[in-house]
Amino acid sequence: MMLTRDDCAALDSQDALAACRDEFQLPDGVIYLDGNSLGALPKRSVDVLSRTVEDEWGNGLIRSWGAADWFTLPERLGDRVGRLIGAAPGQTIVCDGTSINIYKALRAAMALRPDRKVIVSEKGSFPTDLYVCEGAMTSQEGASRRLLGVDSDSLEDLIDEQVSVVLLSNVDYRTGKLLDMEKITKLAHDAGALIIWDLCHSAGVVPMELDAIKADFAVGCTYKYLNGGPGSPAYIYVAERHHDAAHQPLSGWWGHADPFAFNHEFVPTKGIKRFLVGTQSALALRGVDAALEFFDRVDLRAIRGKSQSLCDTFIELVEQHPVLRGLEVVSPRDPDERGSQVSLYFENGYPVVKAMIEQGVIGDFREPGIMRFGLAPYYLRYVDLFDAVEVMADCFERKVWTEKKYSERETVT
Repeated sequence: MMLTRDDCAALDSQDALAACRDEFQLPDGVIYLDGNSLGALPKRSVDVLSRTVEDEWGNGLIRSWGAADWFTLPERLGDRVGRLIGAAPGQTIVCDGTSINIYKALRAAMALRPDRKVIVSEKGSFPTDLYVCEGAMTSQEGASRRLLGVDSDSLEDLIDEQVSVVLLSNVDYRTGKLLDMEKITKLAHDAGALIIWDLCHSAGVVPMELDAIKADFAVGCTYKYLNGGPGSPAYIYVAERHHDAAHQPLSGWWGHADPFAFNHEFVPTKGIKRFLVGTQSALALRGVDAALEFFDRVDLRAIRGKSQSLCDTFIELVEQHPVLRGLEVVSPRDPDERGSQVSLYFENGYPVVKAMIEQGVIGDFREPGIMRFGLAPYYLRYVDLFDAVEVMADCFERKVWTEKKYSERETVT
């Protein structure tokens, strides 16, 4: 029996998270299916950022580093992110960008295994992970890299006593495939290697337990499902058992044991703060602060449940539509093996996505031929999915890929 729009409306009427939508600013006439690239604006952020600019900066001036607690925001926000990723306090800090934090984690992990010279990663990683790997390898003579999908299709074949660190994405950014973190972490540890998890496409929609699975390091951004704002700071998790021995290569003054002593020699502070580098953006941190207020109150298990249901419904709506039956679903069918996105393959996917955006349905595109739809459960409705699929079908019926204006690439896709 085919799903109707009334069926989707009925699902919305039973949705325990329906009221969450009111906490986000969503333009009229827009269906936003790109939460895995940039989260929607939390309404609270407008007031928080305005107060930060007008009062804390405008009136408090430099005094606000202390009076408004700007200086301690990285660790305070880190503990709140830590709750979302299964980390006890004092192991996560919000700072810098994802690429920088991956570099810190890689160099720290490599130094903890100095007699091993192989990094394992995956061909399907977000490219910055691989680029940073290349940079980190230049710090160690004889360092090399093995890639899942190139050197072998099995991690068991790639991880041995030569491997210092394994860097993997919890959720594949193209397909949405969710890896078994506990199983893979144990695989790395059994070989004596350390592991770094990239959580960019999972934090905020997939519950996880970094402490319980004994992860070593993790990094992630706050501007996707965590809704911290465009380019908002990333975070880094370092298991407490590594704090004394782990040294990251970017020895900036915020990571100093006594930063305001202004000593000429670097002495790292204790704990997770040693992974800080330089002065952080108070404005950007306040954006994360405002966004996390929502997550301080919400049950991640409920978010995960709705996420899985939304993705299942979207796939069903696509596959039941007679115009769209030729599309290939490249995301896993099993909801337990999928993040909060549905990816569809179509050779002319870019023009379709561009035409959908023109009609107010915002998704994105990734080569090769991947139409990507990130479903944020807090502000997305089931009727939005029905309407989005109707727009997609209209684009297929019109064969929009035959029109030049839809095939011309934008700078940002």
